[in-house]
Amino acid sequence: MKSFQSRNPIPIALVGIAVIVLGMIAALNSEDLPLIGGGTTYTAHFSEAAGLQPDDEVRVAGVKVGEVRGVELEGDKVAVSFQVKGAWLGDRTSAAIKLKTLLGQKYLALDPMGQRELDPGQPIPRERTAAPYDVLEAFRGLSQTVDAIDTDQLAQSFDVLSQTFSGTPDDIRGALTGLSRLSDTIASRDAQLAELLANTRQVSQTLVDRDAEIEKLLADGNQLLAEVSRRKAAISALLDGTQRLSTELRGLVDDNQAQLDPVLAQLDQLTDMLHRNQEALGEGIRRYAPFIRLFTNTIGNGRWFDNYICGLLLPSVGPINEEGCYAR
Repeated sequence: MKSFQSRNPIPIALVGIAVIVLGMIAALNSEDLPLIGGGTTYTAHFSEAAGLQPDDEVRVAGVKVGEVRGVELEGDKVAVSFQVKGAWLGDRTSAAIKLKTLLGQKYLALDPMGQRELDPGQPIPRERTAAPYDVLEAFRGLSQTVDAIDTDQLAQSFDVLSQTFSGTPDDIRGALTGLSRLSDTIASRDAQLAELLANTRQVSQTLVDRDAEIEKLLADGNQLLAEVSRRKAAISALLDGTQRLSTELRGLVDDNQAQLDPVLAQLDQLTDMLHRNQEALGEGIRRYAPFIRLFTNTIGNGRWFDNYICGLLLPSVGPINEEGCYAR
């Protein structure tokens, strides 16, 4: 058998290059691989995209099972490709674009129905899909429509109607007069209304741009409220225990008031006496300090006294202490 070094390097290089290319292709398409990828890819046809974006969630019964991979226009319909992992879809599965948050974020909801498994190569037709009505788009369209209204002409039209129906009964004439005044008010506040609608568009656009931050803020607020709710029992028990402790202490004081009064009176007398003799006590402690220092030196060499007593024997008693206490 030939060794590795003796083999022809050209086939080995070609095989290595082929393996590297296949590895790169697998890495770039890892989401589509059956075992380690993001799941099975399906397609659904909708009448409109309704604000659905790639990477939006795909849910079955409210549980996330995948993500939207792409939203493309195909003729008179919108093709939405999505991946599903860990969920079974039947051949009668229906899809709907639903509102996830109040700020306009969407998700794709699937309702798995049917007897056989859904074919990934067969798109879900428009008959089994539904797109919601976008409220934000409706308000944008309203603002654009209001901007296009000629308020002066509208006021003139209401004035003509009021004059035309001037001979009608009082109720109709009063209603038309009110409409005329309303039109005059709208015409006089045209600039303010236009500014208000422009600011409304800016606010709605800002909310849409900050959708993720506001959603996170709401989620954190929900977590805080949930934690407070979980700790409600502990806080209630702490307050109840504090109340019971105060009640017991009050009862203890009431039951032992006869014994506590003399003790407190004597304690008050003691503190009063200490206060009156504060200077004398301080002087005594100051003078007591040298004695403590000398006494510490006396017993500081071990378990015995090391001291010198002068005058125990008189100088006239023999050879001991002949010179007396003042000998040098």
